[in-house]
Amino acid sequence: MSAAAGEDAPPPEMNYISEVVLKKRKNNEDWAIRRKLQLQERAKRSKFGNSFIKKPEQLIREYRDKELDFVQMKSRVKLKRRAPVAQDSRLLFVIRIRGKNDMHPKSRKLLYSLRLRKIFSGVFVKASKGMMEILQKVEPYVTYGYPSMKSVKDLIYKKGIVKIGKERVPLTDNNIVEQELGQHNIICIEDIVNEIASVGPQFKTVTRFLSPFKLNNPDKALRGKKKRFEDGGDSGNRLDRINDLIGKMN
Repeated sequence: MSAAAGEDAPPPEMNYISEVVLKKRKNNEDWAIRRKLQLQERAKRSKFGNSFIKKPEQLIREYRDKELDFVQMKSRVKLKRRAPVAQDSRLLFVIRIRGKNDMHPKSRKLLYSLRLRKIFSGVFVKASKGMMEILQKVEPYVTYGYPSMKSVKDLIYKKGIVKIGKERVPLTDNNIVEQELGQHNIICIEDIVNEIASVGPQFKTVTRFLSPFKLNNPDKALRGKKKRFEDGGDSGNRLDRINDLIGKMN
């Protein structure tokens, strides 16, 4: 009787899983596999670095180009071209116009000393014999000239950025100026404009207070030729014609 009852007992119920849940599980498994493969590929690239991509002949060519840049730098210094000065101006605006390809480490170090770490960045510097020698050494990578009062004002009001602590802040508030430079009797943005334009006694303090200017890509204003401006190219001294380029990049 008990055996017959056991045979007649219904089979245990199976847990029902909907088709939606099964599809979701399948998608999650596929995503996990793809993610694992991505991480493995990324780890492989990180391990091998650039050598995984660059061929030996490319590395040799880059090394030769950098050494050529260094030789050309020394040649420019030996030429000792007399740097023309416009109307007793003591103020220069320098713009970096080329990247770091083919650049010797010494050229990069000089550009970094001018705070020109990125292409299309610009800084105000004081015109001097020493500064002209530095600019001659990095001439293929920069263009410069003598900015007008209007260019100085437009740059500071449109592109002025200062660093307060670790934050980059647009220069729009006179209170920030007074708080940071008040001890030098510079209390507003207009004081900064005048101090830079006149290359005043606090010129270095004020220019260090300002971050390098991030300028716009001038599009067709640069010809893309690795020649000096006076020879039909882009680099080197533009004298007061730097104002035309500032207007297109500001």
